[in-house]
Amino acid sequence: MALKITVIGTGYLGATHAAAMAELGFEVLGLDVVPEKIELLSSGRVPMYEPGLEELLAKHVAGIEGSSGRLRFTTSWEEVGAFGDVHFVCVNTPQKHGEYACDMSYVDAAFTSLAGVVREGALVVGKSTVPVGSAERLAALLPAGVELAWNPEFLREGFAVDDTLHPDRIVVGVRGERAEKLLREVYAVPVGEGSPFVVTDFPTAELVKTAANSFLATKISFINAMAEVCEAADGDVAKLAEAIGHDDRIGAKFLRAGIGFGGGCLPKDIRAFMARAGELGADQALTFLREIDSINMRRRGQMVEMAREALGGNSFLGRRVAVLGATFKPDSDDVRDSPALNVAGQIHLQGGQVTVYDPKGMENARRLFPTLGYADSALEAVRGADVVLHLTEWREFRELDPAELGEAVSARIVLDGRNALDAARWRAAGWTYRAMGRPRA
Repeated sequence: MALKITVIGTGYLGATHAAAMAELGFEVLGLDVVPEKIELLSSGRVPMYEPGLEELLAKHVAGIEGSSGRLRFTTSWEEVGAFGDVHFVCVNTPQKHGEYACDMSYVDAAFTSLAGVVREGALVVGKSTVPVGSAERLAALLPAGVELAWNPEFLREGFAVDDTLHPDRIVVGVRGERAEKLLREVYAVPVGEGSPFVVTDFPTAELVKTAANSFLATKISFINAMAEVCEAADGDVAKLAEAIGHDDRIGAKFLRAGIGFGGGCLPKDIRAFMARAGELGADQALTFLREIDSINMRRRGQMVEMAREALGGNSFLGRRVAVLGATFKPDSDDVRDSPALNVAGQIHLQGGQVTVYDPKGMENARRLFPTLGYADSALEAVRGADVVLHLTEWREFRELDPAELGEAVSARIVLDGRNALDAARWRAAGWTYRAMGRPRA
């Protein structure tokens, strides 16, 4: 008999995982405690922008014409307990207010509710990013005859559907052969296509995600630190990154200097990792992550100062500043801890007249920063601007016509906070082009 799968929590991770499991051929039931979210998903729509996800939902959500009908959503724990053979817990683990540590309240609540309804013989699988040691504690909440496994997620926003259907690795922390067997059945298609299947214990599975995010954060902050040195020494960080990226031991990915990382994962994950290491008595092992975090946050202030310098080094008061980008990365509408919005907000607070445009993040940006100005296009955003800041590397911005934009601005000055624009093309159109860690001309 084919396995039936439930997904607890239908946010970014859960909605994607539920749709992908249906695509892999399973009967899937998704649960959330927010009725409005369930209503939206049941109509084949999603509360966030993720390329390909809405199309995948429409392909499988029951009640939509032409769908497979393999995917349904509910708010009923009893229905979930009666339905599922394998339960994936995909709820959020935000940073605690005023602390570095991870807030486990949503995970704890999900496990407590599930424990009251889960059938004997079922497998519960944690996918949320949690502090190491959590799985051991959570396993004790489940009734006898119900196993726990830990299967961390490695989704990249903008590529989440592909990352779920064709993962670069599948990691499962298990205690027994049965849990491993069931998860091999769940992931039979991607494993058959060549995705590595790595079997570990609980602590290692929990550590993989935070270790991976810490390594990526370190690489990003390293090249941003090199950008600071290049600026002091009149070097070119883009050429530096190109040169060291040819070394197979280093690689070229994540070596583009700019205003740093943001979003709902990297910043909070490295902070929670530091907090947990301290609780375990291994805080010295991760003290370097404090500097990684510090470098990252410093880049935002440096972009503000670069903008001030471009305007003559004086006050922003009354000066018009255009900001291209609001999301923390392209191909997403996520503005959580967005460096772009942080920079825009700082300049606004210092008296600048800031106008923001983003292809997908406008609604979320307005909610977070309602006092900023917003435009419906890049051309409208830059109209009358004294300086233009490129802060999210959307393809749309790379393809802009600098000559056309030049007719709309007050001064042709562009600051590339992502080192992603074609400097020669913008300079040829009469712009003063500056980027972090790059020579002025």
